[in-house]
Amino acid sequence: MKSDSQIVESVKSGRREGQDLMVSRYGQEIFALIARLVSNAMDAEELTQDTFLKAFSNIASYDPRQSSLSTWLCCIAYRLTIDFLKRRRPFIVSIEDTEVWQTDLSEEQLEAGLSTGNEERIQKLELLIDDLPPDDRMLLTLHYFENRTLEECSFIMDATPHALANRLYRIRKKLYKKLQKI
Repeated sequence: MKSDSQIVESVKSGRREGQDLMVSRYGQEIFALIARLVSNAMDAEELTQDTFLKAFSNIASYDPRQSSLSTWLCCIAYRLTIDFLKRRRPFIVSIEDTEVWQTDLSEEQLEAGLSTGNEERIQKLELLIDDLPPDDRMLLTLHYFENRTLEECSFIMDATPHALANRLYRIRKKLYKKLQKI
């Protein structure tokens, strides 16, 4: 089994084998990430292909000291997907979103309020997550569904870990408030 560095070198030298290995190793992961944000499977497939085409053409810019190959590919997928979603559906801030700032909740309250428990509650939470802006859905996906660290998320999303931690808190608070209203 070839290492990531061998795959990268193979892609850099223009060998098809390296491209095939990269896609076979990371294709499902990238598709799953994109599919959580894009409702249409064909769009998700196209964005996955675009991700790898962009990676192949920009492989010289990959630096293994900055991130793993997986994280670098997720960064490309993130940017392409967010651009795609912004072109499709402009983000509008609702007045109800400003209520999030009015009261503080502890981590324990948020955890208890967002703990799923039953199938009906899980479905409600999934619907609320689907209504979040693309950047917020991506952050939740990377951190909670893919178990990426805040440092990895910060590389992918080009933000500081501290800013993302604050954003996660606000997102969870918003979900908690909306879940209470349902």
